[in-house]
Amino acid sequence: MRNLSLIAAAISSIILSGCQQTQPTANQNNAGKSPTAKIGTMDISQDEIKKADKIFNDIFMQNVMRSPVFQTYLGIKDDYDKWDDSSEKRNLENQALRKKNLNLLLTLNDASLDDKTRTSYKLMKQQLENQIADFKWRLYSYPVNQMYGTHSMVPAFLINQHQISDIADAKAYIARLNGVPTVFKQLEDNLQLRAENGIIPPKFVFPYVIESSKNIIQGAPFDNGKDSALLADFKRKITALKISKKEKDVLIAEASKSLQESIKPAYTKLISYFNKLATHADERDGVWKFPNGETFYNNALARTTTTELTAEEIHQTGLDEVERIHNEMREIKDKVKFKGDLKAFMHFMKTDKQFYLSNDEAGRKEYLNDATHTIEVMKSRLDELFLVKPKADLVVKRVEAFREKAAGKAFYQLPAPDGSRPGYYYANLYDMSAMPTYQMQALAYHEGIPGHHMQIAIAQELEDMPQFRKYASYTAYIEGWGLYSELLPSEMNLYSDPYADFGRLSMELWRACRLVVDTGIHAMKWTRQQGIDYYTKNTPNAKSDAIKMVERHIVMPSQATAYKIGMLKILELRAHAKKQLGDKFDIRQFHDVVLKNGAVPLNVLEQFVNQWIENLS
Repeated sequence: MRNLSLIAAAISSIILSGCQQTQPTANQNNAGKSPTAKIGTMDISQDEIKKADKIFNDIFMQNVMRSPVFQTYLGIKDDYDKWDDSSEKRNLENQALRKKNLNLLLTLNDASLDDKTRTSYKLMKQQLENQIADFKWRLYSYPVNQMYGTHSMVPAFLINQHQISDIADAKAYIARLNGVPTVFKQLEDNLQLRAENGIIPPKFVFPYVIESSKNIIQGAPFDNGKDSALLADFKRKITALKISKKEKDVLIAEASKSLQESIKPAYTKLISYFNKLATHADERDGVWKFPNGETFYNNALARTTTTELTAEEIHQTGLDEVERIHNEMREIKDKVKFKGDLKAFMHFMKTDKQFYLSNDEAGRKEYLNDATHTIEVMKSRLDELFLVKPKADLVVKRVEAFREKAAGKAFYQLPAPDGSRPGYYYANLYDMSAMPTYQMQALAYHEGIPGHHMQIAIAQELEDMPQFRKYASYTAYIEGWGLYSELLPSEMNLYSDPYADFGRLSMELWRACRLVVDTGIHAMKWTRQQGIDYYTKNTPNAKSDAIKMVERHIVMPSQATAYKIGMLKILELRAHAKKQLGDKFDIRQFHDVVLKNGAVPLNVLEQFVNQWIENLS
């Protein structure tokens, strides 16, 4: 999963919505009502194209400048000392802004635009229309949970995004520390508003968020322990500055004071509120429990998959894929001459010590080194698959200690557009028993190269493309590409042995199970335990993986359905292109068509591929 499913959701909401933060489940496009990628032989007006480009840019930058957080992601420091406003008053302003921007967009004569600009027009129009329509669902999310939330975003953002290159940047960091009480007050107001509307996270969520919050205020200057995560980060960044020791000492003292007087009281108050809210939580897990929950979930599925597939159809697709992958796993079992059935083979893979590194610093270092090596080897083979490669670098990194216990297994963080920050592949090495070596390569391919880093960095680096499209978040496309990227190295015989290829299949199996369990929980009223049991029965993954995945389904309804639906569509399009083009088919050109327009709905991707086929036929 890209932290994009977390970061990019916030980004996509910022780009067009006026900065409202939404749960990272849905992209912004009407399923089944695709933008038009080709316009035929209309009269094209260069003036109208210029007008359109200006409107695209004006809307994008207007909303970027309303979001200090997104500014920082883009390397803009205009509001470097501020946080986003997440108040309900701001949400209402954002809705008014969307309507205003839609009216502005509709002044364009789309019939006079060229193909590319008209596609951008349709994408922006439908994104705005969907966000306006979905405003009624703005409370249908859990702003704080074990996967993401303001409580963990604040330290992660300061540590990973707020760079300090001079004294002014340091003072902005301190100002952001002092701004946290206001951020948390708005968060509490938002949680209370949801509670009043019957939307409270399930009971299991609260121990996670309370523990994560407590972790932030442990260590110096809060107690006599080693430096807390935030103080250690600030000191590290200040130490690197070329300023006098006296200036460094003053800044560190100011930051310490802010941590004690702003951060600690803010987190203490928030933890107290979490404890109070937890008394009203129950153990019903699906969104069917919400008012109009079924309608909300169907809408979320449509947004996430950019299809018109029903919950029942997605559920059945998952069941079919589980059966197919189990059969391919049996072939590998027989290939390595394992004596026993698939269940026994899965148990062997789950428990045999040869597939697990030591649960200590040496084992973690070895894992990071092996993942880095896997990516470096893949880099050397990219010319066989791609015409364009990303300029931004990629770094493999361990998830920070303060959030690793609750964080997902692996995720990706996009690079800075100006090249000042590389892309990061985060591996969660908290529990090495949940990170078997036979899955290491597939994870690296998915999160790194040729997966998320390849797709996202290229999208950011596209020239002559409206900014809002460079940062578009269509989950089925993005995660579908990530899962497809696990298969590509298998087709090139890059997996080191049959066990590693079994690891690839086990991860694809995991995504197929997601179709079954997500719909099971939210549409068929499965319990949390039913979901856990399904994963443990049908996959070789650790039980801890199953628990985390089911809990992710619960707080991010529909999001996990994107992977397999997206991958299946890309494979379908590739097979169709091969059949139509025969000897003219070039895998590099196919990948170029898939990547060169940034993230798009699956139905628009299909139009691009069909147009490419037509041009070559």
